[in-house]
Amino acid sequence: MTNSIDELEYTDLILATGTNTTENHPVIGAKVKRAVRQHGTKLIVIDPREIDLVKFADIWLRQKPGTDVAVFNGLMNVIIAENLYAKEYVAERTEGFDALKAAVAKYTPDYVEKISGVGAEDLKKAARMYAKANRASIIYAMGITQHISGTDNVKSTANLAMLCGNVGIEGGGVNPLRGQNNVQGACDMGGLPNVFPAYQQVANEDARKKFEAAWKATLSGKPGLTIIEMMNAAGRGDVKAIYIMGENPLVSDPDLHHVKSELQKLDLLIVQDIFLTETAQLADVVLPSAAFAEKDGTFSNTERRVQRIRKAVNAPGEAKPDWEIIAGISTKMGYPMNYASAKEIFEEITKVTPSYAGISYERIDKEGIQWPCPTPEHQGTKFLHKDKFSRGLGLFHAMARWLKSNQDEARWKPKPMSPGKVLRAPSS
Repeated sequence: MTNSIDELEYTDLILATGTNTTENHPVIGAKVKRAVRQHGTKLIVIDPREIDLVKFADIWLRQKPGTDVAVFNGLMNVIIAENLYAKEYVAERTEGFDALKAAVAKYTPDYVEKISGVGAEDLKKAARMYAKANRASIIYAMGITQHISGTDNVKSTANLAMLCGNVGIEGGGVNPLRGQNNVQGACDMGGLPNVFPAYQQVANEDARKKFEAAWKATLSGKPGLTIIEMMNAAGRGDVKAIYIMGENPLVSDPDLHHVKSELQKLDLLIVQDIFLTETAQLADVVLPSAAFAEKDGTFSNTERRVQRIRKAVNAPGEAKPDWEIIAGISTKMGYPMNYASAKEIFEEITKVTPSYAGISYERIDKEGIQWPCPTPEHQGTKFLHKDKFSRGLGLFHAMARWLKSNQDEARWKPKPMSPGKVLRAPSS
C-alpha cells in the first residue's frame, strides 16, 4: 500500500475494485464500513459480483469481466473532458499526460457502456465523485491483477490516482491488499524473478556488485522466470528441477492439468511446506517446515509494516524454520550459510536493503515500523511519495485494451440498475 490501513477510515472517498474486502481482508473491510457509516466517506465499488461492500456503496459499477481498463479510461475521459483533474499536480509532479489524454479520448461514457456494460450515467457520476473528493483512496486485490491484462489494470488505477492528485497525500494512494500473510515481506526480500531485496534490479550492475560483495558470490544479471514460465520450461525440458516453498501450484495456478503434467516431467521436485499439499504429494522430496507460531522472525504486512513474530510452540517432528533448511542445503552444496538465528539474518537484511536500514529487532519489539525507514532515528513512513515519486516524476501509462472475447460475450449480462442509484445501507 502507498498509504496506511488506518487512513481508510478517515478519507473522503474509497474506490474499491477487484477486492471482496469484507471476506478476504475483514479487518480492512470493517474499517471501510466504519468509514462509510460513522465518518461519511463515499464509496464506489467496481466489481462484476454483488459483494458485501455493494450494500454500503454510493454507486456500484458492474463491469463485464476483463473490461477494467476500459472502465478506468472512461472515468478519466469524463474527468479530463469536464476539467476536473488536478492541473497543478499533473503539471508539476507527472509526465506523459498528453499521451494519456489522447488514449482515453475515445473512451466516452457511451463507448465504455458498449464495451463494459457499465451505464454511461453511472460512469459519469462515479468519475465526478472521485475527482471532486479532497482525498480519495483506491483499494484493489487479485480481482484485477489475476488477468491477462493485470499489469495494465494496476497501471490504470495509478493513472486515475495521479490524475486527481491523490498520490503522496494522507488518505489517498493506490493500495493493493495483499493476498496472503507476508506476501509483502516476500516481495521486499527479493521473492520476484527480476529483483534483489528492496526491488533492486538484478540487471543493474551497481546493485549486483553490492550483493556480490555482501554474499561473496558471482550473481547473474539475467532475470529469472515467472511461475508460468517455469512450468512451461519444465514441460520443454529446459528446467530439470524445481524447489517449491510455501506454495501449492496444483491449487493456485490457473491451469491445474497443465501444471501437473509439467511437474511430472521434472527430474527432481522438492516441496518445503507445513502440510502434505497436493503439490507435495507429487514431490520426490518433501521437507517439513515450521509454521508461523513455531519460529522467530518478522512479517511485513500489506501497509509495509515490519513486525516481530515469536516462537510460541515447538515445531512437530523434524520440522525446522525455512531459513534453517535453506541454509543447511546451501552449506551441503558448497556455499556456507552460517547463520545462528533469524535475528542475525535480519541484521544482514538491514545492511543491503535501504528501506529496512533503520529497523532493528529492538525497535520493533512491541510495535512494527513501516518502511521505508532509512536510519535508526527515522520513525517510518506512513504514506509514500509525499514530495516526489521515487523515479522523480510520476509516469502516466497510456493504454487502450480490453479482452475482446468478453466484449462480445452475450451470455454475461450485468444486472440492470437505474442511473445514479444510491445503494448505501442505512447507518443504523
